[in-house]
Amino acid sequence: MAGWTADDMPTMEDRTVVVTGANSGLGYEGTKAFAQKGATVVMACRSVDRGERAASEIRHVDGNADLDVRECDLADLDSVAAFAEGVREDYEAVDVLCNNAGVMAIPRQETADGFEMQLGVNHLGHFALTGRLFPALRASDGEARVVTQSSGAHEMGEMDFSDLQSERDYGKWAAYGQSKLANLLFAYELDRRLDDHGIDDVRSVACHPGYADTDLQFRGPREMGSSLRMAGMKVANALFGQSAAQGALPMLYAATADDVLGGEYVGPDGLLEMRGHPEFQQSNEASRDEGDADRLWAVSAELTGVAYDFETATIQH
Repeated sequence: MAGWTADDMPTMEDRTVVVTGANSGLGYEGTKAFAQKGATVVMACRSVDRGERAASEIRHVDGNADLDVRECDLADLDSVAAFAEGVREDYEAVDVLCNNAGVMAIPRQETADGFEMQLGVNHLGHFALTGRLFPALRASDGEARVVTQSSGAHEMGEMDFSDLQSERDYGKWAAYGQSKLANLLFAYELDRRLDDHGIDDVRSVACHPGYADTDLQFRGPREMGSSLRMAGMKVANALFGQSAAQGALPMLYAATADDVLGGEYVGPDGLLEMRGHPEFQQSNEASRDEGDADRLWAVSAELTGVAYDFETATIQH
């Protein structure tokens, strides 16, 4: 694994990969790397226009890139359902699902379904998407993988089931930390449930990018209208951030490397796990709390209306 780069990825020919947030940052770099290895990449984007511009940029570099831009707004469960239905209709299987898109440290707002935005986009939208694409993942003729992007910020997260939507008390960083902890609880619980049902052809893996210089850091200051915070973030990214291409490596490793097992957590190997090449890591104790994971799963199924049927790999409504 030492020094692993995207060049070390195996061929992805005849493989279908779904990437959320594929038009920018980590999703864009991941999409480009998958496509360069021969995959068909379904680019799940909130904005089709931005997605098409990103696809054009990738095709300019790689004229053979097989890219399919589709609308998927994780802040709207109807959009998630329509996207998943379209993918299931048009593709025989999904081999890799990268739950990558996210928002970070934004002023409190709600999704179309009334969820706190960070929890709604980062966790609940991906919970629903994974469930609705589960039959397509089971249909893979190889080993399918679900890769969920978390963050080192999960360590400052706490699952507050008494105020899950932060209606009584909202702190933008606390809500972000909770959403990233939820990502890990989901990834590990999905792995356990797959194992409990004897499903060994789908693996659930988690990853984090370290500190990557992407647009993610700027949405909060932009929505606050704070030019001072924007300037400060630009300086921080320039000093501490690694490139988005480097930050995407843990996701790519988790999605493709032969030695990845279900329930793994992959991140950068450098100082404070902020930069570097992929390695297996350990997330905090809270992320391994099986009681919280089971409770979060039940709440997520209730809130999204998506119940995974591991017996028949169909969606229950």
